[in-house]
Amino acid sequence: MHVLVVHNRYSSAQPSGENRVVDEEVGLLRAAGHRVELFERRSDDIAARSLLGKAAVPLLVPWNPAVRTELAARLRAERPDVVHVHNVFPLLSPAVLAACADVGVPVVATLHNYTQVCPPGTLHRDGRPCTECVGSAASLPAIRHGCYRNSRLATVPLAVSLSVNRRRWWSGVERFFCISAAQRDLLVRSGMPAERLTVKHNFVPDPGTVRTGAGEHLLFLGRLAEAKGVRLLMAAWDEIAADGGVGVPLVLAGAGPLEREVTAWAAGRDDVRYAGLYDPAEVRKAVARSVAVLAPSMARETFGLVVAEAMAAGVPAVAAGHGGFVELVEDGVTGLLHRPGEPASLASCIRRITAEPDRNQEMGRAARRRYEQGFSPAVGLERLLEEYRTAIAGRSGGGHSAPPVGNDNADSRRVTRASGDGGK
Repeated sequence: MHVLVVHNRYSSAQPSGENRVVDEEVGLLRAAGHRVELFERRSDDIAARSLLGKAAVPLLVPWNPAVRTELAARLRAERPDVVHVHNVFPLLSPAVLAACADVGVPVVATLHNYTQVCPPGTLHRDGRPCTECVGSAASLPAIRHGCYRNSRLATVPLAVSLSVNRRRWWSGVERFFCISAAQRDLLVRSGMPAERLTVKHNFVPDPGTVRTGAGEHLLFLGRLAEAKGVRLLMAAWDEIAADGGVGVPLVLAGAGPLEREVTAWAAGRDDVRYAGLYDPAEVRKAVARSVAVLAPSMARETFGLVVAEAMAAGVPAVAAGHGGFVELVEDGVTGLLHRPGEPASLASCIRRITAEPDRNQEMGRAARRRYEQGFSPAVGLERLLEEYRTAIAGRSGGGHSAPPVGNDNADSRRVTRASGDGGK
């Protein structure tokens, strides 16, 4: 199969799980013998632009006409079987959908977050869940609250793009890949077309090593931000420490806006270590040495890569009982779920996960089995190709039957249809 992947890469200053998912998916397809090309922009490149060029970036968020022209020319030259869209913010824009419609190439899109119904894509504001914009055509609450980067001005381009391009997304994409059923349910309730939304969980590469023994530490691995539950974790850990601790230290690895706060909190303590950013090898080693991985996110995570990584290493997780976590963690079987936003509940789960080593190791083995059945590369590849075939068949009027995937049949499957964008 010939696939063109469209992605605006996030800034390298903050490690991106989404960038990782894209890279691993591309590698998986190529290793299986499929031809995969990339159409990319990089947010890192914005820094090298002139002052005028930087000022123009917000104008490109709703629509970048140059991208439409460039991508359409490339599609005509390369004729891929399917285009797989990931992130289009801020430099690509939904103009990529118009380019695909111009040439008649079917499109699938992975929804890594909630940007179809929430301008910043988080469903989280001021330390709590927020759904004010869900179902709203104008996203005015997001502008009023300055939900993106705490700035009304910065939020406007996102809100405008969501409003003016909503129908383009809904009609221009054959299949939306939701990465959890919880995400799909919310998007269907918001009005997105249910028949185009399917659940395709992320896969996680096999780390090649599985935990042996009881583990050495509890691990928080991720962005140091309030939405990820960092302050909640610190409050829960202080409660645990006041009661004498749990016998193993807490390791926090990552970077983000709360880095100074975390560093100061951890300083001088022998029960806490702030490790900074880990490289991939260090991540695998730290996970495999964990008693449990902690994922106390305040926001409704669409998936939860860190939990899936723990499962791959045979390590149970303690996670917030909402969003995608409830599909990954079977409470009491592959890990524990705490009540979201409640330090006492998180503290209780941490005590339970460390109190019975034999039970902990049993949960770790169950977590590994769950990974093999649902989140391994083999499962991920099969599901991805199945959805590509469905999208190709849908565009060519073939219903849900699976057509051949070789390039010899590509031209017969393409049916050009009007873009209907009014020359925007």
